[in-house]
Parts: sequence; structure tokens; C-alpha cells
Amino acid sequence: MQNKIEVRDFSFYYGSFQALKRLNLRIHEKQITALIGPSGCGKSTFLRCLNRMNDTIRGTRAEGTVLLDGKDIYAPDVDVADLRQHVGMVFQRPNPFPQSIYDNVAFGPRVLTMTKARRELDDLVRESLEGAALWNEVKHRLHGPAQALNPGQQQRLCIARTIAVRPSVILMDEPCSALDPVATLSVEELMRRLAEQYTIVIVTHNMQQAARASDYTGFFWLGELIEFGETERLFSRPQEALTESYITGRRG
Repeated sequence: MQNKIEVRDFSFYYGSFQALKRLNLRIHEKQITALIGPSGCGKSTFLRCLNRMNDTIRGTRAEGTVLLDGKDIYAPDVDVADLRQHVGMVFQRPNPFPQSIYDNVAFGPRVLTMTKARRELDDLVRESLEGAALWNEVKHRLHGPAQALNPGQQQRLCIARTIAVRPSVILMDEPCSALDPVATLSVEELMRRLAEQYTIVIVTHNMQQAARASDYTGFFWLGELIEFGETERLFSRPQEALTESYITGRRG
């Protein structure tokens, strides 16, 4: 199976505090990888390292290597804006822009001048909304306010906005934590469909969600990657005692 991202001896610091400690893992292409572990263990920090969003925080530094399609994303010649186009991000709470549904999805393609004709942009908006399983619900009100959508629809709109710029990797930081159970299952089903085209990395506190939705799971503890492997194996036959203690509720 082809690797999309390869992490080698990667550490990350907030000032003098070491948040991530010599991580090594391989994230496979067009698979869903879940990151689990207690709050403050480094999951979200690591996720943001994959598209260098932590660069915006003063005093941070990274050591080691993160390869995306074989290229080190921390190399001096990397265009960070281009990296973030290829590695999109969906946040914990839906964050639609205070614009229409159409303009939310069209925002990135317009900024990146991905289309020249209005018809091309219309087609791209439709394809993105269809890809996020939202088109049939909003096609008659594309120019209505995005913030009038319910939370589950708003999160799918944010996913549509992310895939509109044609990334190859989608990062999701607790994308269902603000959603009800029905909307959560809808997003999980969407993730499975998206994994046919995209590599997905999701941070979740919900171990049942990791077990249901992911192909691979990594267990973080105090900035270290304790165990990583196929989800079914990790949950049924963990190799590390700490992993077993966490997933059975004895620790964490």
C-alpha cells in the first residue's frame, strides 16, 4: 500500500516545551487514519503540523522530517500556501463564512483563480457540494446564507469548501464533536466515501468513532506515539499495555 505521508523522528516544541517526541509513522494513501488519546497528548498539534498551521504560533519549532509524496514539507523551499491547498483542514466546530452557500464553496477557487469562466465555477461548486453529500439539500438555495444551515449541514459545507480546492489530504480535528448523533453518522459515512479519493487524518476523542470509521489508528500519550496500526487489530489485540488500558477505560 502506497504511503501518502511519512513521518520520521519528528518532534515539535512550543518554546521550551516539547509537545511531540520523535514520532515515526506512515499514513497510507486513500485511507482514514484516526488519532486517539487523552486531551493534551499532542494529537491536534500533530495534525496541524501536517499542513504547518502551527507556523503561525510564535516560538514554535519542528525537528525531523515529514514527507508528503516524498517531499519534505519543512524544507526551506516549500510554499506553505501551496501546501495548505493540498492538505486541507476541517475544524472542530463548523465555521462557514458569513456569505452565501455558493460563495463559501467558491471562495478558495476564486482566490486561487482555478476557473476562468462562471460556468466552470458553477460546475466546481456543484461537484464539491455533491462530494460533500449536500447538493440535494441546498441546490435550491445556493445564494441563501450559509449560517442558516443546521450544524451538520454547516460541517458538510465546510468539507465541500475544503475539497473545492482539490486537495489530496483532508485533516479533520474533532469534526463531529459539536454534532448530534445523526449528523455524526452522516459525516462518518461521508468520510468513507471521501476516502475513495482523498487521504484522511482525523483526530477524535470518540474511540467508537475511530473503530467505526478508520482504517488505521494511532494512540498518543504525553506527546508520544505509543502504538500505531490497523484499527481492527489495535482495538482487538493491542500490543502495548498502555494502549489496552486506555481503550478499556482503565487509564485516560
